[in-house]
Amino acid sequence: MISKIFPPIHTEGYKFLVIAAFATIILLIINGFLGLIGLLLTVWVYYFFRDPERVIIEDDNYLVSLADGEVIKVEEVDGPKEVNLENKKFKKISIFMNVFDCHVNRTPCAGKVEEILYKPGKFFNASLDKASEDNERNYYKLKDKSGNDIIVVQIAGLIARRIVCETDNGQELNQGDRIGMIRFGSRADVYYENYEPLVKVGQKTISGETLLAKK
Repeated sequence: MISKIFPPIHTEGYKFLVIAAFATIILLIINGFLGLIGLLLTVWVYYFFRDPERVIIEDDNYLVSLADGEVIKVEEVDGPKEVNLENKKFKKISIFMNVFDCHVNRTPCAGKVEEILYKPGKFFNASLDKASEDNERNYYKLKDKSGNDIIVVQIAGLIARRIVCETDNGQELNQGDRIGMIRFGSRADVYYENYEPLVKVGQKTISGETLLAKK
């Protein structure tokens, strides 16, 4: 019960929480109202970096959501050229994370990480089409247990200024494992083949729990 009300936070959040708490103390000394603003900011920092446990279906017939947020695209596209799949057709689901969503990302399926590729870039609004081409992003090329290519892309947004990768090349992942996070507002895409989408544009998702697609 306590862990649901006060979930653990991601290690990336500790320094920001300390900074916010210190600033709150200073503001409180200056003025009570400013101290209240600082306290609210500290609570928000804790909330942003929360890293709650999730109930994973652990079923290879499904892809689970890689992020908390809102589905903004469900479409068929060419594969990302960054991982040499531009000549192959994929379905793609894009999920936008606002600053109030949990930003810890998870793998949609069990499988092996074949390649991780970081691309520096700009910081356009992550909901825009050009964000997938121009923004800072991180690619994870996976093989699921059936040999299908699954590509996860973390995309930084207007406010997000750092993509955190917690996964290694060659690593074997279980469905729903944490792979990293994006700080402060962003987007996550998943490219997949041989699955059919189960979500629609506008639908809210929960990382590791919402079923995105089915074989």
